[in-house]
Amino acid sequence: MENSQNRILMAKTGLDGHWRGPTIVARALRDAGFEVIMIGMANTDDIVTAAVDEDVDLVGLNIGGHIDVAIRSIKRVQEVRPSLPIFAGGTIPPHAAKQLQALGVEVYPPGSQLADIVDAAERLTGTK
Repeated sequence: MENSQNRILMAKTGLDGHWRGPTIVARALRDAGFEVIMIGMANTDDIVTAAVDEDVDLVGLNIGGHIDVAIRSIKRVQEVRPSLPIFAGGTIPPHAAKQLQALGVEVYPPGSQLADIVDAAERLTGTK
């Protein structure tokens, strides 16, 4: 299915150097027809500004174990764009996954299948 009208913002909330996962996920989403806006390492203000300015249909966050930063970002995005879906991946401990899920965020920890992530993006943006 062609998703060219659907835009996904990808950001890292952790200041680590691990880029393989987010890069692979971004490529899989792009290959599925999404326009991916990769802003890299970003703070809460950067993520919220990009979500609004880029008029995205979905936000994807790479957590990298920094759950507090991610939660702040998620809550701010939800205040500004309440209906904007958010999903997260990366090194997410089980207790943090529960916190994210309680906020309505779908969680894809290491080992998640790319097909499942693409399917989620299609479902969350209404293209599937």
